[in-house]
Amino acid sequence: MDKKQVTDLRSELLDSRFGAKSISTIAESKRFPLHEMRDDVAFQIINDELYLDGNARQNLATFCQTWDDENVHKLMDLSINKNWIDKEEYPQSAAIDLRCVNMVADLWHAPAPKNGQAVGTNTIGSSEACMLGGMAMKWRWRKRMEAAGKPTDKPNLVCGPVQICWHKFARYWDVELREIPMRPGQLFMDPKRMIEACDENTIGVVPTFGVTYTGNYEFPQPLHDALDKFQADTGIDIDMHIDAASGGFLAPFVAPDIVWDFRLPRVKSISASGHKFGLAPLGCGWVIWRDEEALPQELVFNVDYLGGQIGT
Repeated sequence: MDKKQVTDLRSELLDSRFGAKSISTIAESKRFPLHEMRDDVAFQIINDELYLDGNARQNLATFCQTWDDENVHKLMDLSINKNWIDKEEYPQSAAIDLRCVNMVADLWHAPAPKNGQAVGTNTIGSSEACMLGGMAMKWRWRKRMEAAGKPTDKPNLVCGPVQICWHKFARYWDVELREIPMRPGQLFMDPKRMIEACDENTIGVVPTFGVTYTGNYEFPQPLHDALDKFQADTGIDIDMHIDAASGGFLAPFVAPDIVWDFRLPRVKSISASGHKFGLAPLGCGWVIWRDEEALPQELVFNVDYLGGQIGT
């Protein structure tokens, strides 16, 4: 083989994906790289690294959707380049979103909205949805306390064994978390211990409709009835938010007789994961409020720098 043939062969090999010089070195992990990398080489490196991940199809621990029809992938490809929070630019995407809010609100028996549009939003997952529901609870409680001329510096939230997002909420928004612990023979919050934890500084009670650790439903109706009696005895009115991350898209179809949603008057908001039993791709969450009064307007911002008045 002459020198020219060797040179041509080397060039051909270096032009191939696995023969490229850049694939022979470990990708930068601490510094921004000095040189660009071919897109096919970058894809191959990342693709091969992902073999070290677990097999998502075998993930039975987090209740996430692990298979999606090819049409789901096609729809995601259609929207991958849309910054669709710009609802003025992408009005049909916004309209589809609002239709979904209406459908979910109807599934959970929200009262018929006066203007035809239910109150809610999509989120990146149920953790974000919980944060928004929790903020609305705190704001409503604070308004009531201020109207009564009472201090608002010691809010608390009563719940059973919750997912970590509620611990984050309590810390981020300076709320005392009164978590009713599991104990032998009782793996969720019961009415008696819930009432013992409630007082006038309780911004709300959060039952988990599908407890993270056990899968048990923390049935909201007995808790709701206990709060009714508590109000009759003390005059203290306490709202409920249902964390239905796992059960929100399951119970309506397999256990429709369980009363857990907006059929209970104290339930002011519900959050759920669309990417769990809702069969949506990751990540998809929803939070729905009972009505406009349940969502303090201080939490809604209107911006006009994207071309129109957009609520966010």
